Amino acid sequence: MKSTTRGTLVAVITGAVAAAGAAATPAAAVGTVPVPVPLEGVSQSLGMEVPKAGLELPLLTPGTPDGPRYVTGHLLPDRTLPQVPVKGALPGAGLRAPLPQLLDDRFDHVGIDAPASDLRTLGPGMNVDAPLTQPDPRNFGLPDLKLPEAGVLAPALQTVAGANLSSGPGL
Repeated sequence: MKSTTRGTLVAVITGAVAAAGAAATPAAAVGTVPVPVPLEGVSQSLGMEVPKAGLELPLLTPGTPDGPRYVTGHLLPDRTLPQVPVKGALPGAGLRAPLPQLLDDRFDHVGIDAPASDLRTLGPGMNVDAPLTQPDPRNFGLPDLKLPEAGVLAPALQTVAGANLSSGPGL
């Protein structure tokens, strides 16, 4: 293969990879991936109206944990096992179902729209302290004994979820 042909091939592959990467960026920036639920085939095969549905699945991104910190009077640092933050979204859904009119052949609809909402979490962590104090100069530099300490940092969850229930004429 000639060097010009190889160079052209490399340029085409590089362009294709760059285009694919640019197309993937908006989905990652949003935090959710839309997932359509294809029910049109069921509607055509049964000859009747079926519900329409769409989902949004979250992309979870772990954050940087708060590292251990030195605390005066303790041998081990505070937050020995740090809490790991995770950002993402609650799954979203859009559902719309036909609602037949009793006195007519037409349809109304009833629907619910629950958009994906931001979600911030902190995983559990742990505080531990050794059963020894810091070296004591009055005791020839030896540490004193004390009760060991252990504590669990509770996980946290923060979000604001919302939904909209609607009904109206037509599908």
